[in-house]
Amino acid sequence: MKIIVLIISLLFLKESFAQTADFILFKKRSRTIASYFAGTNIGFVTTSGNYLQANITQIKNDTLFLKEYVVRKIQTQLGFYIIDTVNTYLYKYHYNEIKSIAKSGTRFDIAASGGVLMGGGVLLMAGSAVVYLADNKRFSPELMAAAAVLTGIGYLLSRVDNSKVNIGKKYTIVYVQANNSK
Repeated sequence: MKIIVLIISLLFLKESFAQTADFILFKKRSRTIASYFAGTNIGFVTTSGNYLQANITQIKNDTLFLKEYVVRKIQTQLGFYIIDTVNTYLYKYHYNEIKSIAKSGTRFDIAASGGVLMGGGVLLMAGSAVVYLADNKRFSPELMAAAAVLTGIGYLLSRVDNSKVNIGKKYTIVYVQANNSK
């Protein structure tokens, strides 16, 4: 009996070997930063300017087949809210249509820090203006100038977008064809 189970298991094992799939490598110079294959999530901006955050269903013949899920908070009949998938969209893009790839993981957000710095600068300027109106002798023009500089630096930092990496000189995308069947 054990021999029959072993033979049947070996026959199924022979048929269960997975076929290799194509994948895409995201490189910085010659070092691989990330690899994308069927089943992984990817966020990128296309050459036409569209931003897409989707799941890769298949990569075949230089083309990414993607499935985007639209997830929203909706109200039920009982009046409470649940998070549910409202719709799904299917896309396909050639890998050369990727202009920039979104960074993944936790990172320091320069734009948010710039917004906080700008808000602090505006608050200091408002406080200096109140001091100028209330008691002209205690007004500090140096503090007002420093607040204006902080506001300007905060504005410039808030305009920085470090959430994606542009494909170009330093970063490249390489398509790897793992099988030869078409």
